[in-house]
Amino acid sequence: MRLNGLKVSPGLRQHRNMADDDIPAFMEGDSIDGDPAGDITITGNAQLRRIDTVLKGDRINYNQATGDMVSEGNARLMRDGSLVTGPNLLYNADNQTGYVEKPNFWLGANGASGRAEYGDIFSRSRMRLTDVVYTGCACEKPAWYIDSSKVDLDFDENEGVARNAVLYFKGVPILASPYLTFPIKAERKSGFLLPTYGTTSRGGFDFSLPYYFNLHPQYDMTLTPRFLSKRGTMLGGEFRYLGATYSGEIAGTYLGSDNVTGEKRWLYSARHRQRLGGGFYFDWDLNGVSDDDYFRDISTVGLNEASTTYLTRSGRFGWGSTYWQAYVEATSYQTLQDPDAPLTPQYDRLPSFYLRGARYNWNGLDAEWETTATRFSRPLYLNVTDRSWANGDRLMSYPTISFPIVRPGWYITPKAGLHMTQYHTDWPGALGGNPRVQSRTLPILSLDSGMTFERDTTLFGKSSIQTLEPRLYYLHVPYRDQETLPIYDTALSNFSFAQAFDENIYSGGWDRIANANQVTLGLTSRWLDANTGFERLSLSGAQRLYFTDQRVTLPGEVPRTGVRSDFLVGAEAAITDTLSTQVTAQYNPHTDNWERSVISARWRPQRLATIAASYRYQRIPPENTPYVPPGREQISVSAQWPFSRHWFGVGRVDYSLQESRSTQSIAGLEYKSDCCWAARVVFQRYAVAANEANTGIFFQLELSGLGSLGTNPMNLLSRSVTGYEEVTDPVRSSTSFERYE
Repeated sequence: MRLNGLKVSPGLRQHRNMADDDIPAFMEGDSIDGDPAGDITITGNAQLRRIDTVLKGDRINYNQATGDMVSEGNARLMRDGSLVTGPNLLYNADNQTGYVEKPNFWLGANGASGRAEYGDIFSRSRMRLTDVVYTGCACEKPAWYIDSSKVDLDFDENEGVARNAVLYFKGVPILASPYLTFPIKAERKSGFLLPTYGTTSRGGFDFSLPYYFNLHPQYDMTLTPRFLSKRGTMLGGEFRYLGATYSGEIAGTYLGSDNVTGEKRWLYSARHRQRLGGGFYFDWDLNGVSDDDYFRDISTVGLNEASTTYLTRSGRFGWGSTYWQAYVEATSYQTLQDPDAPLTPQYDRLPSFYLRGARYNWNGLDAEWETTATRFSRPLYLNVTDRSWANGDRLMSYPTISFPIVRPGWYITPKAGLHMTQYHTDWPGALGGNPRVQSRTLPILSLDSGMTFERDTTLFGKSSIQTLEPRLYYLHVPYRDQETLPIYDTALSNFSFAQAFDENIYSGGWDRIANANQVTLGLTSRWLDANTGFERLSLSGAQRLYFTDQRVTLPGEVPRTGVRSDFLVGAEAAITDTLSTQVTAQYNPHTDNWERSVISARWRPQRLATIAASYRYQRIPPENTPYVPPGREQISVSAQWPFSRHWFGVGRVDYSLQESRSTQSIAGLEYKSDCCWAARVVFQRYAVAANEANTGIFFQLELSGLGSLGTNPMNLLSRSVTGYEEVTDPVRSSTSFERYE
């Protein structure tokens, strides 16, 4: 047989499946004696292979009639990547049973090893070890091990069961259990997970002992009893499922009676995603807690859940294709109030309809059409007469068409759109005289253009390419009186580089569309490495010029009267390969004030070593301007730094200069050993309200090949410390060929 001119090796031909009894044995040794049809003795470097089993020893006796293989002296049995050694060993290749004296073993599936006084092999998948020392640490002197009177291994069920087990770390017992289960392979299995613990000032000592249920390859469940010394005993649970067209999670917690408040405390969360075929889908995301203070009192150690202010409950049914997207959605919100810093609740949207069509490069044109219809309902517990809390319907349609002209070195994009909105408003109380039905139609015209120039230059002594990129954006929107329109989900946007080239100064659903006759001028210059294209330096600036006064405002907003906007400036620089910095700022030339600024820098000289710092400033707005973000001035510093080859420090501080207090402090110490373990202790203090803080401290001992004791702070450190990297190396996966002989 030939394939594309190549001869097929006979070894690649398919063979008939053979019964195990018909599969021959292969033998090797210094001498082989006996009857080929009966007993055979292999002496000196003896080796016998049959099916997928390899047996070695100084001397092997093989009874072909019974299938018994007895290895005497330096016995070694290998199968499926696992290895068992001992002075003497008996194994039957036909029924796959046997025993071994004083075995040492290595499990190829997970790299674990150990020793025992005696080992029984019950079947291909089941084995029992007596008086066992077991470890997942591959070092010459393992840092941790489990001492057990009996261990049953079931490879098919992926379960090891240790009786009367004691976990030792550095020779010191740290955990004892009459019944301990663990996975044999890197796969899921039912059983207790290692406990987590820590302490917080509002919850007290916090201890959890999760139990994992591997119910099915497509779904599983975890139940977590949790004890908080100041609050009481809580039960938590999570159920996860995954199918070919769907996935989801259901989670919750319940505390029958809080020792402090005397109330029931609970949380629930349910998420589902479903594809129906033909472009159809539906999903839901439901979340809720018992009270405003739930996350402040019962937050998870190491997670600043107290910053949660809104919980969403939504469901959606939708459809999508190449050019169209549509869905109907119902959304409500639970607002978690802080009495010292009250929040404005959001409107519920019960329901909302969305339709969008888009066709790009359609004979050179880009066409888009977006349509929404939403019913806004204020939360039932509100009792207000402000028109901002009027229930009602909003219908919006916004078709646009643009004609991008893009050429090497320049582009120009004219765009035209017609924004149409209609309101059906249920005005409360004294505002009932306002029109119930109102409409607004606004043409929106814009022209976006830019150019790019390049030249060869040098920067920091390196050959570079400098670009000069001017941009001009013109916008025209006529004035329409919108004073009596309700405000559902619209706010004044922060002035930024992105917003400077946008169609509206308001964000959200555009209950206000500002009149405009203006042009925005922008200029960016970049320095790129001539060899790699890496951006070494970038400088940007922008300003908007107004040709008409602002006439459309939010309630209470003071209209702009100047002809020039604030200046926007920005700079990014990779000063060296390890040091970078970034600056963005907004300067008001009319008042000679900096309105907003962010300055940050990061130094990363090597792996596991990084220092980052930032300064954020938002000028305190004038009184009675709720549409302007509140003032803010904050310094943040975070770092991960090696003190030696084994010791690492980690931390972060957020300090509010305006409030003269720390809003978050994290300090931690990590130790990485040369073999199989790491430890870390982390202290955290964070604000849970305008005048309250929570303090927590927790410890984690990480044992490679087993898991970790204590609370895992990795999410906290990764989220809070810029550029944080785990000090432990990733565990290398083993294969069945790990110890091939």
